Amino acid sequence: MMQALRALLHGSSFLLLGVAGLVQAAPQHAITLYDEAPKYPASYQHFDYVNPAAPKGGTLRLANYGGFDSLNPFIPKGNVESRIGMIYDSLTYHSPDEPFTEYGLLAEKIEKAPDNGYVRFYLNPKARFHDGKPVTAEDVEFTFGMLMQHGDPMYRNYYADVDKVVVEGPLKVRFDFKHKGNRELPLILGQLQVVPKHWWQGRDFSKTSLEIPLGSGPYRVASLESGRTIRYERVKDWWGKDLPVSRGQYNFDAIVVDYYRDMSVALEAFKGGQFDLNLEYSAKDWATGYQSAALTDGRMMKEAVPNHNPVGMQAFAFNIRRPVFQDRRVREAISLLFDFEWSNKQLFFGSYKRTTSYFENSEMAAHQPPSPAELKILEPLRDKLPAEVFDQVFSLPVTQGDGIIRDQKRRAYQLLQEAGYRIENDRMVGPDGKPLAFEFMLFQTNMERILLPYKRNLSELGIDMQIRRVDASQFINRLRSRDFDITSATWGQSSSPGNEQREFWHSSSADNPGSRNFIGLRDPAIDQLVEGLIRADSRQSLIDHARALDRALQWGYYVVPNYYVDTWRLAYWNKFGRPEKTPLYDYGLMTWWLKSDQAQAATPAAAVAKDGE
Repeated sequence: MMQALRALLHGSSFLLLGVAGLVQAAPQHAITLYDEAPKYPASYQHFDYVNPAAPKGGTLRLANYGGFDSLNPFIPKGNVESRIGMIYDSLTYHSPDEPFTEYGLLAEKIEKAPDNGYVRFYLNPKARFHDGKPVTAEDVEFTFGMLMQHGDPMYRNYYADVDKVVVEGPLKVRFDFKHKGNRELPLILGQLQVVPKHWWQGRDFSKTSLEIPLGSGPYRVASLESGRTIRYERVKDWWGKDLPVSRGQYNFDAIVVDYYRDMSVALEAFKGGQFDLNLEYSAKDWATGYQSAALTDGRMMKEAVPNHNPVGMQAFAFNIRRPVFQDRRVREAISLLFDFEWSNKQLFFGSYKRTTSYFENSEMAAHQPPSPAELKILEPLRDKLPAEVFDQVFSLPVTQGDGIIRDQKRRAYQLLQEAGYRIENDRMVGPDGKPLAFEFMLFQTNMERILLPYKRNLSELGIDMQIRRVDASQFINRLRSRDFDITSATWGQSSSPGNEQREFWHSSSADNPGSRNFIGLRDPAIDQLVEGLIRADSRQSLIDHARALDRALQWGYYVVPNYYVDTWRLAYWNKFGRPEKTPLYDYGLMTWWLKSDQAQAATPAAAVAKDGE
């Protein structure tokens, strides 16, 4: 971007201010969102949630679902192999033990402008791709250009405020921003996974491919069978193995990922010893699916590890591009007929909590009346937002869990009547004379047992919901092309939300194939709330803006909120060593190591102690 000091300045009248900014900036080993001190000082040797003396060796076997047909994770095409990111290094390493701190990886030093008008990365001269060629500033520039030109639309949203990239030297690169004050953008740019310019020149970055790509990370792809299995091997002479961010991590010599049709098939494979660790998503399977002699004698372990991350929103998402869902009253009526309490009792063994916030499980969730600071943010939008945003706390109906939801049906019918609907021949018919009917798209078979009771509740009010199950590839393609009525979706949140909110809710992402604006939101008020959150200049301001945005989304009834659990439910064979401490925001799998090729029996008491039920 800027070639010299004068290029940094946008006019001679800003000369003294620009010089002052450069004087204040200094390269750091880590950067934080609000310039608070990082947890680990420049002299740190390793993170305190690792065992720096962990032994290396052995094979970790994992599972995934549906198959894969691409090793290019950067584009909005294909079904990408889930762990291909392990072959790449990023400019910085995001600490899973802090809300938002980035430590140097490819970049040994990072320099932020005091006004957040630019960020400069000083690359580590030891950094190498797997073919031995150095990682340079030109590779960084090339990567950024490819992502902006051919990458997933989320990159264009994430990096929208980048004005230009300047290669200042072989190992020095600077990103200039269009606007000052974007505190998150330097950290987001630090997460850039750098690809080798010399390898990609002559190849089409925009195409899916199963050609094994060249990276610089701790693992490389050793072999694969398309859609079925992939084997990663540890790069034993990896340039970054002795860095403080890496010490005690990446301890397995090989990681093999096998693909299964769905989670039910994978569970049986896990119990048969076909892979080593299963991250369980099904409450039923967690409660009853692992009962076995191996669990009793401690060869198999179950553990619920506390998850301190915001869980975001998991929900049935309306595609409001469809005319049938453009009336808020219709969306609210449909959402009223999902009986969470019955499902939790009958299907989930009482293990879930109801999601009511887009920032659930965090201090950013709007679970209380709006504060004066939030009202100050919301007030200019009063005529553009539902009135409830300003004086009510969003809540969802709570049933007795007995399957009787008369009150909810009565309220839903009232809302539909207000929207011009009526009952004709036992069908709910709209003002246009068309029945209220839509299709629910899914690809996981275990979702059907959740949807069938919901379908029954809807049908009792004359609403026709058809369940359409598709394979994983078709699901991804239809989701990207917005070819669905309603589907299951999740929007994960970090402890410091920011630029990614544009990809979730902003008008600019509504027509981008592959963005996470599944709903099709095009609301100027929500756009303004998103931009205000991104520009928040303190932690408290971020919380206030997140809650304000949360209220606008809640009262829009854009989704049917589902449920969440605030733990990682892990089942694994007893063959691993683990550090004494687990990071706050992860379960730390890459800090584990193999103690034995075979699962070891433990005493029944030890097995029970690990059982997280």
